Amino acid sequence: MMERIMHMLFQPERVETRGEILFFRIFEVVMVGWALWFGWEWGRYIPNISDVVLPLGIARFVDISFMFDNNLSLVNAGLMSVAALVGFFRLHRSGYMLLAVFFHLQYVSRYSLGEISHGSNVVGLTAVALGLAYLAFREEQHSRRFALGVIIFFLGLGYTTAAMSKLIASGPFWVDGGHMWMWIQERTVDVFSKSGEININRLQQFVLDQYPLATAILTFGILTELVGVLIWSPRLRPWIMTLLIAMHIGIFMSMQINFPANNAILLLLAYPWAGLIDRLLEGPHFLNGLPGSTASA
Repeated sequence: MMERIMHMLFQPERVETRGEILFFRIFEVVMVGWALWFGWEWGRYIPNISDVVLPLGIARFVDISFMFDNNLSLVNAGLMSVAALVGFFRLHRSGYMLLAVFFHLQYVSRYSLGEISHGSNVVGLTAVALGLAYLAFREEQHSRRFALGVIIFFLGLGYTTAAMSKLIASGPFWVDGGHMWMWIQERTVDVFSKSGEININRLQQFVLDQYPLATAILTFGILTELVGVLIWSPRLRPWIMTLLIAMHIGIFMSMQINFPANNAILLLLAYPWAGLIDRLLEGPHFLNGLPGSTASA
């Protein structure tokens, strides 16, 4: 069973195409872009923190309060930028792993107040996967194949275990529509504390008026998360990842909680973009199959 899963994730016998190589570079640009966006945004926020409320990661073993009340967070964001460039331009094999280390330090500093960020966890996962890939393999093809396989493996595992944790904590009644009502109201309070006004959109009001709809939305969400491991299968990946994207969009519309980094990575990994790039690189041969093209006339 495990051998089959590894084969689906890494497909070692498949010959790498130019489209796959170009797609991987696009994936790197998106990953690096999100990592640096988070890094610099957190870098400006961290100096406002004074105490560690919830130690995360390395902060459980090291006092990271030295990152507060100074500009070390901005220095760390600069180090992240340098490491990202080193990794992207293949100046040294350790570039992406250093990015992952600096990213982790920035993350545990920013979220030491008792909250976490799901999107940045996914970005951190991609940084670690790329870091391991370029440290473990010398051939680019093997590094690319390993990195994407590891990312897809842990994405699927993460979504499924998220659903399992909900069921372990609350049981099958987690999907009770009353929970959705409570979360919408709680989110409304959060928005009110920022904007000074209560803002409930039409979908939220409709959900608050329809208990069966609220229950159905939660049922769709937890079932979608439960089948997350099915993204390990290349054949099922587009369908399951499309459901996950729809789930995130639904969360945004119903509770105003956005997951742009998750959706960007899911969108890139869900569909056979590499195959499309290969077809585009064929030039006129690709146009032959398009209706109305002069090449087919």
